[in-house]
Amino acid sequence: MKNNLMKIFGKTMNAVILLTFAAGASMAQNAKGGGGRLEGTWEARVTIRVCATGAEIRSFDSLGIFMKGGTMIDSTSGIPQALKTPGQGVWDHVEGNTYRFKFKSFSFNAAGAYTGYSIIQHEANLNSNADGYASTGTAEVYLPNGTLVFSGCSTTTATRFE
Repeated sequence: MKNNLMKIFGKTMNAVILLTFAAGASMAQNAKGGGGRLEGTWEARVTIRVCATGAEIRSFDSLGIFMKGGTMIDSTSGIPQALKTPGQGVWDHVEGNTYRFKFKSFSFNAAGAYTGYSIIQHEANLNSNADGYASTGTAEVYLPNGTLVFSGCSTTTATRFE
């Protein structure tokens, strides 16, 4: 009986070692390819721009959290929090140091009535140290019925919040 238990234990340990090695190799491959390097909290400076010329309209600070599994949350100083929800969305790894993200937030007027929603989409390029990124993208503002009322462009520069 003791011999059988030792054989089972040995096989179990071999399986654990093999799985640990495989997971480590997968994580190393993911890091090498850049797949998980965007995960974390980022302080960003958002600049709203004229799409045709790239001219700056205004800038403000934002905080984004990119979570494992491809979800994200965004909070911004660009609109008072009493007038909008945090942005909630998704992100994915495109290739190399390139990522894309998209999030949606709901808007309200000063009386608290629902006025519509915004969808922000960006493509980000992470620097080689994975401690900063720059991104470009669009913002679309919709009425509650889904009618698009505004489309604009923006850029961000971000650093990892440590």
